[in-house]
Amino acid sequence: MAPTIFLLQLVIYILTSPIYLLNFLGLWSWICKRYFPYVLLKFNEVYSKVITSKKRELFSNMQEFAGPSGKLSLLEVGCGTGTNFKFYPPGSRVTCVDFNPNFERFLMDSIEKNQHLHFERFLVAAVENMHQVADGSVDVVVLTLVLCSVKNQERVLQEVCRVLRPGGAFYFIEHVAGEKSSWIYFWQQVLHPVWYLLCDGCNLNRESWKAVERASFSKLKLQHMQAPQIWGILSPHIYGYAVK
Repeated sequence: MAPTIFLLQLVIYILTSPIYLLNFLGLWSWICKRYFPYVLLKFNEVYSKVITSKKRELFSNMQEFAGPSGKLSLLEVGCGTGTNFKFYPPGSRVTCVDFNPNFERFLMDSIEKNQHLHFERFLVAAVENMHQVADGSVDVVVLTLVLCSVKNQERVLQEVCRVLRPGGAFYFIEHVAGEKSSWIYFWQQVLHPVWYLLCDGCNLNRESWKAVERASFSKLKLQHMQAPQIWGILSPHIYGYAVK
């Protein structure tokens, strides 16, 4: 099957050669980081319809991890356009981190629509090094569709553990690689190189559950699912939460 994958990748490479040329010239990253928030905004209009019920179910016990004040201190990593805000408990104190500063204007729109939250700050930082966030300072960390695009999953999860207080929780929803014998995995392999360029470093074929399982959490609830009514290559998902 490897020769077939290579041949199809070659055809796609030829069809998308202008993008590869821009990337070779060092221009594509600059362009991508500016248009990708608009793409993600449109994608979320479709994705939210598919995943809303699962997010509501997953985040339903989030308030249980609030500190003595009763107000949840929450850090969302790779916040994007802020589509998760509506699921957070009222009064939550929210800090957001993203490595793409062009999301900020979209984030502000989401904040205006979610007045039940207390927004604290937006930090532009590589999520592998969130040094602006103090050790053990938050009750909950949320990552959704982030582990697919980070450079070092293990380092990100170490940072999650560092900023969480003891007993705090890490919530996640991620698209992942399909089963290796499936057609989904086949097309993930074929499309991965161009997808990585078009979608600002997103990897179609990561087995992110392995990194989560290796992280040093005291409790982990992780489930696999096929997201309905979504492009086949993105349908394999994991979701759940872990406790420090």
